[in-house]
Amino acid sequence: MPVFLYVLALAVFAQGTSEFMLSGLVPGIARDLSVSVGAAASLTSAYAIGMIVGAPVMAALSARWPRRRALAGFLAAFVVVHVIGAVTTDFAVLFGTRIVAAIVNAGFLAVAMSVATALVPASQHARATAVLLSGVTLSCVAGVPAGALLGEWSGWRSAFWAVAALCLPALTLVFRQAPADAAGREEVSIRREARVVASRPVQWAMVLAAVVNGATFATFAYLAVIATDITHLPDAAVPALLAAFGVGAFVGVTTAGRRANGGFGRGLLLAVCALPVGWAVLAATSPYAAPLFIVTVLQGGLSFGIGSTLVTRVMRTASQAPSLGGSFATVALNAGAFLGPLVAGLVTETTGDYRGAVWVSAALAATAVGAVAASRAWGARVGVEEAGY
Repeated sequence: MPVFLYVLALAVFAQGTSEFMLSGLVPGIARDLSVSVGAAASLTSAYAIGMIVGAPVMAALSARWPRRRALAGFLAAFVVVHVIGAVTTDFAVLFGTRIVAAIVNAGFLAVAMSVATALVPASQHARATAVLLSGVTLSCVAGVPAGALLGEWSGWRSAFWAVAALCLPALTLVFRQAPADAAGREEVSIRREARVVASRPVQWAMVLAAVVNGATFATFAYLAVIATDITHLPDAAVPALLAAFGVGAFVGVTTAGRRANGGFGRGLLLAVCALPVGWAVLAATSPYAAPLFIVTVLQGGLSFGIGSTLVTRVMRTASQAPSLGGSFATVALNAGAFLGPLVAGLVTETTGDYRGAVWVSAALAATAVGAVAASRAWGARVGVEEAGY
């Protein structure tokens, strides 16, 4: 793999840490800025919405920009808004910085995915995507727990400063190593690419990616409270459980990158079918500590392994839309990350049982199995090549 892919992964690690670290900083932000816990928690939703809206918009705007200018511009803006967030005493300003950070993060990720696949031959697209997304999974393993500990020791503002500082080495290397030209994008037709993205194969791939990611984050958002309220573990065990999930996710993404090509092979089909079973087992065994940790690792690996493969699938089916394909893969993932916890919240509030979040994951994963079956049936009717299989 080209060394520059790992530079991009470093930036994605910093951005992933920023996206997920808020879960451990909410109480401190609420106290410091004199807002409710619910208001502070809304910063997470603001980020998700910014990612969903920002990805296609920023991809379209930057389609004809030189890749170096686009990557450096997005990353520099990400640093600036985190500095503003670290020093502000106004919650409205902080809320605004989260939206802007998400928009530029979405733009960076969309461009980075197109650059990652352009740097390697088609046979290595899945692995290149996995290397890039390993930054996200590593943020779950190390970045999020580290951000929570840093916030506890030095205050939530120190976590924002740390993210800004972490971006600086990547920003320097982007200036030095990123492709300087627009890779032939002078002739980009956003309208033509939009038609490709709107095609049925791409839509199927996006829906499947969104549903699987929704299942993943419906439970991930509630892992901490499940550990303390259902399993009755001490608060100190929560970072270890989140890190266990992240370790599984990292292994899953790495394995998928080496074995998958974005097609619906037997391995992917079996993994998708196993996903709802795993969530159901987690829901049933969550009162017990050992099964909770074991199944959390397994589901982290399975979920992120499938998710990274589905991102490759979106890119593959949208290969004629090199500028917008990556952005809509980002939209699919973040739509799932936003809607999954939202549905889980409605269910847990209704039932009063946090295990309801895991059953939501099982239901969404079962829906993904149905979507695969329907997609394959449609592909068989219209022809393999047209359906993108």
